[in-house]
Amino acid sequence: MNPLDTNDVNPLDTNDVRDTHAIHDTAPAGRWEDAFLSGNGEFGIMVEGGPHRERTILNHHRYVLPNGTRGLRAAETADRLEEIRDLILAGRAPEAQKIWARGEELRWTQSFHPGHALELATPEHGPVHGYRRGTEFATGEITVRWSDDAGAWQRRSFVSRADAVIVQELTGPPAELRLRLTGDLPDCPEDVRHRCTATESAPGCGLLVAHATYPQGQGAYGFEAVTLVHAPGARIDTDGDVLILRGAGRVLLLTDLTRHERPGWATAESRRRLAGLPADYDTLLAAHTALHTPAYRRATLDLTGGAQLPAASAELAERQRKNPGALDPALLELLFHHGRYLLLSASGVLPPRLTGLWIAAWGAAWCGDFTTDANLNLQLAGANLAAVPEAVHAHAALIRGQVEDWRANARALYGIRGLLAPGRTDGEHGHLFHLDDDWPWPAWLAGADWLLHPLHEYWRTTGDDEFLRGELAGWLVGAAEFFEDFLTRTDDRGHVVFVPSYSPEIAPEGVAGSATVNAVMDVSAGRHALESAIEVCEHLGIEPGAVRRWQGLLLRFPPYLVNQEGRLTEWAWPGLDGNLDHRHVSHLYPVWPLHEITRDATPELAEAAHRALADRGDENLSAHGSLHRALAAARLRDADLARANLLKILGADMLFRSLMTSHNPALEIYNADAAITFPGLIVELLADARPGRLDLLPALPPELARGTLRGVTCQGRVTVEELTWDLARGTVRALLCSAVDQTLAVHCRGAGRSVTLAAGAAVEVAFDGV
Repeated sequence: MNPLDTNDVNPLDTNDVRDTHAIHDTAPAGRWEDAFLSGNGEFGIMVEGGPHRERTILNHHRYVLPNGTRGLRAAETADRLEEIRDLILAGRAPEAQKIWARGEELRWTQSFHPGHALELATPEHGPVHGYRRGTEFATGEITVRWSDDAGAWQRRSFVSRADAVIVQELTGPPAELRLRLTGDLPDCPEDVRHRCTATESAPGCGLLVAHATYPQGQGAYGFEAVTLVHAPGARIDTDGDVLILRGAGRVLLLTDLTRHERPGWATAESRRRLAGLPADYDTLLAAHTALHTPAYRRATLDLTGGAQLPAASAELAERQRKNPGALDPALLELLFHHGRYLLLSASGVLPPRLTGLWIAAWGAAWCGDFTTDANLNLQLAGANLAAVPEAVHAHAALIRGQVEDWRANARALYGIRGLLAPGRTDGEHGHLFHLDDDWPWPAWLAGADWLLHPLHEYWRTTGDDEFLRGELAGWLVGAAEFFEDFLTRTDDRGHVVFVPSYSPEIAPEGVAGSATVNAVMDVSAGRHALESAIEVCEHLGIEPGAVRRWQGLLLRFPPYLVNQEGRLTEWAWPGLDGNLDHRHVSHLYPVWPLHEITRDATPELAEAAHRALADRGDENLSAHGSLHRALAAARLRDADLARANLLKILGADMLFRSLMTSHNPALEIYNADAAITFPGLIVELLADARPGRLDLLPALPPELARGTLRGVTCQGRVTVEELTWDLARGTVRALLCSAVDQTLAVHCRGAGRSVTLAAGAAVEVAFDGV
């Protein structure tokens, strides 16, 4: 391939606006992780951007490799519950854990995998000049432009929300183009069989088809890609699985993806559907942007005053790495917009996976699934606050598809009503089978409440009573019923005892086994589940008898414990204390995402929680661990600690050139946890809301001394239409609008006042001298 002259600015690029609503690069992806991304919540694409050898990876949210786990169910151990409890209380947790495991090895979820690659080759005509690739967040469009001795070339791609299709267009001098679909992707198992074909389907039209079959008898049949090629005026030939176009100056590619549970293909149906779409890129783009663009533009952040950015967005990340001790406002602004774009693009039929919606190699770490004990909820941290309800709806779709499995888990393992969620799921079902002697996931009681929290928060934010009546209230009641039935044992003080109990992925020091008693996450989740069910039942005027029972049960919950060092302990049980060097901080669930422990309402517990957070080590500097710490630090009003944890990511080489993030430092493991969590964290630094109270700039890092945030949607049905601050001048202005009449306590950096809001009327709140 001819070298790229990256110093030559493309004179044809009239849309070269280097703002933080797009990312750009002056070189193609050097590795698949650097590919630029687009998606519609079901299909995703990864565009590498080679000028003469383009490779687009095709992804589908439902592409998971069957491994025989579809039929697995939770262990039927309800009749041994009291034995399990007695063993744990006697310090013999390993024996209890073996009852659940039944001697079986750890079984994993079905691994998320890529589909096919769509390859496009164009001839080389001398050196490449003015190369530039970019992604516009407001449209979801990926563009690659360059020129050579033959003229100017352009490729455009997006994934349509309106038409559920991948759309790509190539324009340039009439030339020979070669296209094919291939399953030749890294680490593809040998027993996944691919068959790819190319045919001329009509004058000026070609068809690429790729079929892939899974190993037989594992739970699904296969997956396919169908690409309809419009090349008006071109002569079309084929060479095996390659479609050859000669004389084409403009080519439109439309691609459909399908996964099949049973034998058979949908090629003819896909071909008919694609042929029925307009054969015009701009028409298809307009239909897509009518849905995507308003969703993207709901919230914006300005930390730089519109300053000019580098030609390559990755230069911002490099600038941050060279100055790891200070936050770069331009990079944070870009990551806020990029994270919202990824969250929106990965949310549709399902919420974001560990890799969002994108992967280019088989064998994803942790199966690329939904790790439910931390990662999924972290990625949803900005779904409500940063105004991406599409992500909440996608999350509801995930739960809707498996909530009956959660009920089956509770019956099988405990013989009770209610909901018991698994520690991970591939999105196909919610049965709790991922466990062994060392991983006692049946003891993680908090899962249902933790996973339902973003939906409860959504209702508090929007007042969507139709969703509440239709589904959410029943799910919240189910979470409460679990704890009502489960909490049958008491201690010598009359407090209910959570046994078995599990703080995710950690065991107390000096104790055998990790199934324990009164893990703080479980206790907090039990309290929140009951309180949430009471709240919605009273709102709807239902279940008065259950409400009274739940209110009585709450009075018997155990108190949290503080150790001699002043730290909130991870278990509210005498003699159990935590490992101070661990990636998870699950015992801070009362701090984030809940508001159970706050500086204003529970100052002593807040100080103990802060001490626990400040003293916690990092173990492996995983992105989710640092972000979870930063979110808790923001809630505890420690801007320095939140900033320090954010810098653990931004200063540790965890941003690919695509601005997708890695799980560990030094670009180890492609992972969306940080990339998609950034918006939620950044908003939490600038605004913290709960019904009746709004805190402005609660944990503002010193580098962000001025800025403007727009479109924050808060619990309590209040929207921060605009928040502007300039600490050099000591001014903070917030424009608030409420959907209902209410009085709101608004606080900012030590100042506070009561503000009366009339439904639909915008009110400005100003703080001076802060």
